[in-house]
Amino acid sequence: MATAPDIAPGTALQPLLLVDDDAPFRQRLQTMLSRKGFAVTAVGSLAEARVEATRVKPTHAVVDMRLEDGNGLDLVKELRIMSPDVRIVMLTGYGNLATAVAAVKAGAVDYLAKPADPEDIVRALSAEGGERPEAPPEPMSADRVRWEHIQRVYELCERNVSETARRLKMHRRTLQRILAKRSPR
Repeated sequence: MATAPDIAPGTALQPLLLVDDDAPFRQRLQTMLSRKGFAVTAVGSLAEARVEATRVKPTHAVVDMRLEDGNGLDLVKELRIMSPDVRIVMLTGYGNLATAVAAVKAGAVDYLAKPADPEDIVRALSAEGGERPEAPPEPMSADRVRWEHIQRVYELCERNVSETARRLKMHRRTLQRILAKRSPR
């Protein structure tokens, strides 16, 4: 059963570029964002996104961090150059503090971990220019901060376990066990 659209008839749709290489997730998000008043152009690669961005000239964008043909951060910078006022939300399945900071520095207005709640995405896209997201009700635990740091170093070492273990001064097997586990809350 389809839900009723959330936009009033005759309302101008805002152009939005959706870039995610996970086809089922992209399709669901495209449907939901269309209901929220966006004219969504959905693509699955960085190359397609560059072509569509010049054609559509989006006022909003939702970009996945890791794409099969590159990094979404590069697209964020390019979109900012095309249109300084574009509102960009960065999504990623590999959430860590370093990439969140990089996304915001590149020009994203918010950074959300997948699977992101569609309502959170819409809130981030619709927030006023100077408005900041609310602080989390509970700060990260010490275990989570440690895990974030390990993930950051692991990414900086291009996902090389031996090099990451050497830099963190930890045994390689210990690091492998940590990386195999889910992130702490």
